[in-house]
Amino acid sequence: MQKFLVIQTAFIGDVVLATGIIEKLHQYYPDAEIDFLVRKGNEGLLEQHPFLHQVLIWDKKKNKYKHLLQLLKQIQKNRYDKVINIQRYSNTGFLTAFSKAKETIGFNKNPLSFLFSKKIKHNFAEGTHEIERNHALISAFTDSVAARPRLYPTIKDSEKVKQYKQKDYLCVAPSSVWFTKQYPKEKWISFLDQLPPKYNVYLIGAPTDKALCEEIKKISLYPFVINLAGQLNFLQSASLMQHAVMNYVNDSAPMHFASAVNATVTAIYCSTVPAFGYGPLSNKSFIVEKTGQLSCRPCGLHGYKACPKEHFKCALDIRNEQLLAALN
Repeated sequence: MQKFLVIQTAFIGDVVLATGIIEKLHQYYPDAEIDFLVRKGNEGLLEQHPFLHQVLIWDKKKNKYKHLLQLLKQIQKNRYDKVINIQRYSNTGFLTAFSKAKETIGFNKNPLSFLFSKKIKHNFAEGTHEIERNHALISAFTDSVAARPRLYPTIKDSEKVKQYKQKDYLCVAPSSVWFTKQYPKEKWISFLDQLPPKYNVYLIGAPTDKALCEEIKKISLYPFVINLAGQLNFLQSASLMQHAVMNYVNDSAPMHFASAVNATVTAIYCSTVPAFGYGPLSNKSFIVEKTGQLSCRPCGLHGYKACPKEHFKCALDIRNEQLLAALN
């Protein structure tokens, strides 16, 4: 029986996109034991995942390096056939290189890749999606086609959000970690005020997004806005998004939730662009961005805490009609 370990200790969206590797490994090795290593806080994405044997957790905030050494001992004890490292940083490179696995695979951009059995070129060419970059790590022993990411909300998760599905609804995830990736509050409010009054609108996000969502709800004139920020876990949010008439999101984790449950989605791009390779993958998906060229866009891969040019035209020049067109 084959034993695999997949490592992705980056952010929420990165873990979601990495689940495509689980799908492909299970397809080719249905009896294999597949483990997945994530940072503490992201393990909820993989709760009761049907294809995973074990989820390993690295606490990066408390006794970071002590815990890293403890993880290494556990990994060595598990005696994996293959360790597949999606991360491009030295800490996970250390775990990979000294894992005692029969084969260690990672990207050539990892500082310790010279110690891996196999290092794969990280292809950031325009038009290459992140799931394709990730898939390159396993293509030699599967096939050439990247699998879509997938999340598996539990029965309990579905029951939690069942009460919100009695009427046609939209989900809006208005927040982002990065200011320049976040559609502005005033723009969300203006958009909501233009909606036909026949949907419930659920504002979703983390507990830290609750205040923003409450402001939007309070100021908007739309009569059916419900603030669910902080009330749903990852899989419950995905379950709610799955059956929405439309999900409106930034270039952020909720967009990847939509991809992972094949939910209809409209992704709003402000400072970033889909060509980076992190676009929506749902069968029915729409991209909204500023029409026409803007010399400073994109200004960075991950966004900034403020617009470097102090005008934020990449967001402010987007029109309500563009968002409404996707719904219609």
